[in-house]
Amino acid sequence: MRIVGTNALREARNRAEFIHRAEEILGHPVEVISGREEARLIYLGVSHTLADTPGKRLVADIGGGSTEFIIGQRFEPLLRESLQMGCVSYTQRYFKDGKVTPARYAQAYTAARLEIMSIEHALHRLTWDEAIGSSGTIRAIGLALKAGGHGTGEVNAEGLAWLKRKLIKLGDAEKIDFEGIKPDRRAIFPAGLAILEAIFDALELQRMDHCEGALREGVLYDLLGRHHHEDVRERTLSSLMERYHADLEQAARVERKALHAFDQVAADWDLDDGVWRELLGWAAKVHEVGLDIAHYHYHKHGAYLIEHSDLAGFSREDQQMLALLVRGHRRNIPRDKFADFGKDGIKLIRLCVLLRFAILFHHIRGTQEMPQVVLKANGDSLDVLFPEDWLDENQLTQADFALEAEWLTRVGFTLNVS
Repeated sequence: MRIVGTNALREARNRAEFIHRAEEILGHPVEVISGREEARLIYLGVSHTLADTPGKRLVADIGGGSTEFIIGQRFEPLLRESLQMGCVSYTQRYFKDGKVTPARYAQAYTAARLEIMSIEHALHRLTWDEAIGSSGTIRAIGLALKAGGHGTGEVNAEGLAWLKRKLIKLGDAEKIDFEGIKPDRRAIFPAGLAILEAIFDALELQRMDHCEGALREGVLYDLLGRHHHEDVRERTLSSLMERYHADLEQAARVERKALHAFDQVAADWDLDDGVWRELLGWAAKVHEVGLDIAHYHYHKHGAYLIEHSDLAGFSREDQQMLALLVRGHRRNIPRDKFADFGKDGIKLIRLCVLLRFAILFHHIRGTQEMPQVVLKANGDSLDVLFPEDWLDENQLTQADFALEAEWLTRVGFTLNVS
């Protein structure tokens, strides 16, 4: 089960309250995804619904509050954009009382053209072989054109001009009686038409075909990929590590040790849900990406990059939790920020402790042989048991762990090393 929220939740001031209440009712987490992540999922749904052709596709999806544009080839998106214009938000702004006048329509059209201006050049530079529309708005317009004898269900430039004239002549959204337009879509139809006409003009389109697959199908295919070793999140993190020149060998060492430690204490710390193990592994991979910005406070730089980058496959909450683990992997743990996650904040602190342990264990970077240690967890304490006499022979490691124990006491955590 996967539940995603799009523009309405991205913009809502009471987002946290709404999500909390929704999760209580649904019994499942609600993920808020970014506009570009929404675009990626829309393209995934479209590409799995249409024939697998070699050419490039332009995909446009007019939603309630945002419109997504994607150029992709086969199953890979090459460019993803999300603009703050949608048929519901534009209806509230320009057609709130349902009246449709030439001046109001022109205002909506011009606002859409201004939004599209920021991405026009990038879209034209990539070029495309076919244009696809994946939203209900585009489907409805295509049906209205078909009923009026302007095509067979596709949207075309000539038909849009005809439909615009007919709409303005009616003058009121309530009077819309085009075949194929459901009563509940009448109110938002003028705004949707204005946005689509602006897209056609800005991108010099003559034709756009409709595709039934979109966000919902994309979410399903993405979910299937996660269960069949085609998880886009792994590729995303690999790209992030490559971009910021992370030490891949060190990241792999820390990841192995962190996951091994996790497996020893997961039951005692109530971390049996697989999502926590996954999150710890991700944090271990990318904990050093901030080093490419500056060595001073690199954990803060890394956290910022992770929280504010467009990371394909990740929800906003995923990125915030991942960023928080990276932020807390050294020096002081910002307990107040962990508290923002409610009851999950305690689990995140425990993951942070495991990550810090793994990093400390491999403080001396290299392939030298390290001892097998046993971890025992109980509430807000962690016992680390080294082989007998090993710490006496490796006093720098002993000092390292003693310093770490001091840092952890600041968040009410006890680290015992013997």
